[in-house]
Formats: sequence, structure tokens, C-alpha cells
Amino acid sequence: MKKKLFLVLIFLLITVNISGCWSRKELNEIAIILGTGVDYTKDNKIQLTYQLVRPAAFGGGGMGGGPGGGATMNQNITWVVSATGDTVFDAQRRLSQQISRHLYLGHNVVLILSEKLCRHGVLDVINFFHRQPLSRGTVWVMATPQEAKKVLESHSELQMTSAQAVGFLARLRTGYVLRFRDFSQDLASKGTNPVLTRVELKRLGVTQGPGLEKAHHHQEVVLTGTAIFKGDKLIGWLNCPETQGLRWLKGKVDRMGIIVPSPIYSGKKISLEVMKGKTKVEPIYQKGKIKFYLSTEAEVDLIEEQGEEDFTRPEIIKTLESTAAIEIKQRVKTTLDKVQGEYKVDSFGFGEAFHRKYKREWSKLKNRWDEEFATAQVYLMVKVKLRDTGMQGRRASLKR
Repeated sequence: MKKKLFLVLIFLLITVNISGCWSRKELNEIAIILGTGVDYTKDNKIQLTYQLVRPAAFGGGGMGGGPGGGATMNQNITWVVSATGDTVFDAQRRLSQQISRHLYLGHNVVLILSEKLCRHGVLDVINFFHRQPLSRGTVWVMATPQEAKKVLESHSELQMTSAQAVGFLARLRTGYVLRFRDFSQDLASKGTNPVLTRVELKRLGVTQGPGLEKAHHHQEVVLTGTAIFKGDKLIGWLNCPETQGLRWLKGKVDRMGIIVPSPIYSGKKISLEVMKGKTKVEPIYQKGKIKFYLSTEAEVDLIEEQGEEDFTRPEIIKTLESTAAIEIKQRVKTTLDKVQGEYKVDSFGFGEAFHRKYKREWSKLKNRWDEEFATAQVYLMVKVKLRDTGMQGRRASLKR
């Protein structure tokens, strides 16, 4: 009897565990979020904005825009909706009272934070999205000096949505970009301060075509630099050239462009592309003084020349490599002067390098690391190797 009872209990347990998708939600029951924005209002409230996919815009399942087809570039295929609350959860709860579907974060591409929110502090916002079961660590996180809601309300001329356009810009890595998981780690670290990509709406290009009475000046989301934080609070910005210096200091420089003066022809320029690069940080701690020795190496390809340099001559190549090294060093110095000298924070992760080498000393310095870093001496050595000059040894040969 006991054996039969035991078998019945096992059967019931198995039945419960294989009872199917009891918590599933059908596609027509969810609202797919593509972009998220968080603003801080004048009355100290949180404004949460979601860019949602409009299912009706994809009614035909296709993307061609023909009869019975799906969305076209000119259609409004997203619905941007906002709500305000005391916390992010409170704002989302109010949103759920307006939206007739379950909010789904699994396809969210970007999280945009406004300047006012960033200056107030972003820790509570990051904490909320950390706790969301469907919030992904691969989401791109960015800051804007404008209203995050306005950025999400824009549309893209080339992509289906502005959120997707921002995602493509991030993957191209023409600026310094950061994912949610990396930003969260930097927030928790004593050895570095977080940074974020800066995005803005800019008037970009002109749209013309049938049905338009006149040319339309369109505002597109563009990358315009970097946001510098101290802890979880924004303290300043870097422009695009300064961001290139930041990328060198953090060792994230692949596919970066460098424009240098011609070593021979006055007023002429040469364009180079960094194909491979790295920066090694070596901390030295002696008699209470901190020094950092930076060794930067880069392999570059020749992309464009305005003069007629003969790159079959080794001395010309060496001169160009030295010129490129000077340009890189200057960009790094400009960024160092601003971040270390003006903002007085370690945004480069030098503290992590110090921690790895001097574990005992780090325990005494970590709580005042930014102050220590602000007075540290930084020495930089740059080595550039010209890897490829292209098919032509001299541009003049093109004229023959």
C-alpha cells in the first residue's frame, strides 16, 4: 500500500512539473519595448518613456509597404508613451494602466538617460532595471543633454525606428559605447568611474521626394561624445575628439580614424585608420607617490593622401609613423588634462590596474582614489606601425 501511495505521489509531482507553459503570454498579449528613456522632472519626479512597436504597422508581415504589406519608412510604426511617478516602478505602474498589453523588455535596444537625471544620480534607475527579469545586460546605455523622451519620439530616415538606429550606431563603434552590464560594473567599482555615450538630436540632411511640398530638414539621433561621471552622478562631457583620447586610454581603438599633416607637403593631409591598437598601463607606487607609465601601440592603414608621398621609401614611412604617434599623444594629453585635471576623476580604469599590482596599498587608497589619481603623474609612449599603404606606392602613378 505504501509503495502504491509513493508511486501516486511521484506521478502527481511529475504531472505538476510538466503542466506546460502555465505563465506564457501570447504575442498578441505583449507590448514590445524597443527603446527606454528616463527623465527627471522639474518637480523631482521620474518620467519613464517607452518606444513600443505598433503591431498594426506590420499587419501584412512584410516590409515592402505595398497593398496589404507591412511598414514603410514613412509610416508611424512605433508608439511612444510616457508616465511620471515617484520612482521608476511607480511610473511603470502608471504606464501599465494606459497600455492594454503586458510590457515586454526582452527586445529593448537602448536605455537613454537625460542630463538632469544623470546629474541627480542614476543608481536608483540602474537598480530598477537590474531587478527586471527580462531586462538584458546587452542593452546600450546612453546619456543625452536633451530630454530622453524627445530622443525616443524622433524617427530614423534609414532604420525602421530611432531605437534601432541608435543600436546600429553603437555597433559601428565610431564612438565610445557601453552596454548595461559594463556600466553597472563600473558603477560598483572603486577603481574607475563610469562613462556613457552622449547622444543628441541633430538636424541632419534633407529629405525630398513625391508627396513632399518642400525639402524636409530632419532631426536624427547622432553620437556627439561622452558623459563623464563621478560615482553615479554626471559631472561633465567630452566632445568627439576628446572621446578619441578616452578610447586610447581605455584601449578601445579599433577602426578609429586619424588625420595627420603630410610630412612633406605643407597644407596637405593624410588619413589613416587604426586596424589594431592597445594600451598597457603600468602603475608605480614609491614613497607615497603614484605614477603611471602608458605604452600605446597601433597598427594603421593608409586610407587617403592629398600629396604625392612615395611610400616605397622607408624614411617617409618612419616620418609618417612619428607624425601619427605625435597626433595620438596630443589627443590623449588633451583628454587627460580635462578628465584628470579639470574633473579630477579616474574614468580610465587606472585604479583597477593599481589594485591588481598593489593589493595591500589599494585597501588604504580605494576610498579616496579619485583624489590620489588627480595628483598622479602619467607618462605616455606611443608607437605606430604603418601596416598597409594600398596598391599604389605613389599617388602620382595614378596620373600615368
